[in-house]
Amino acid sequence: MTIVFANRREAGRQLAAKLKAYAGRPNLVVLGLPRGGVPVAAEVANTIGGLLDVLVVRKLGLPGQEELAMGAVASGGVRVINNDVVDGLGISQDVIDDVTAREQREVERRERAYRGDRPFPELRNATVVLVDDGVATGSTMLAGIRALRQHQPATLVAAAPVMSGSAYRALSREADACITVATPEPFYGVGQWYRDFSQTSDAEVIAVLQGTRSDRAAGEGGSNSEVAHASHS
Repeated sequence: MTIVFANRREAGRQLAAKLKAYAGRPNLVVLGLPRGGVPVAAEVANTIGGLLDVLVVRKLGLPGQEELAMGAVASGGVRVINNDVVDGLGISQDVIDDVTAREQREVERRERAYRGDRPFPELRNATVVLVDDGVATGSTMLAGIRALRQHQPATLVAAAPVMSGSAYRALSREADACITVATPEPFYGVGQWYRDFSQTSDAEVIAVLQGTRSDRAAGEGGSNSEVAHASHS
């Protein structure tokens, strides 16, 4: 049966059902990959608990063919290169460095926009679930996983409602667990598996994060909210 999600929220609810084994763990942090992964992550966090936050990762698109990923960069200066693309197309180091510099500036802009002065959550010994709305090549989430490893989480889970088979296999080798609802083949692209795949704006990302923090301040508290107070290492 072909899986088609109505929108990112519904996809997040289906993904959350696959992640219930992690519900209630102490120091549980759910990180969405902006922009599209954040509404998915919000549904996951709402179902299994934990602190919701973001990890900013940017794809390194080939100039003129931006959808073709040469790799990705993440918060903390981590860069992952897709050697199959770079070597296969003979892409020069200068091109890679130019695109990296541009996307690193965008990483820093988004960090300021989404987080402001709020510190990055403390992840040491935490259970971290990294969420996107879908994974095609895996380079973006791979960069995120490698960036998060520097924070020494106890468990690192890669999760998305839909993944290509090749990405699922690659991420399974890097993360402690890789969770998805579907790995359809042929894959083509993430948007194919959504009826509504409209772009998520910065304003929507900020609203989701602020809404979650307001809900916590109004009601919950508890141990998971404490992880937000440590500074970014």
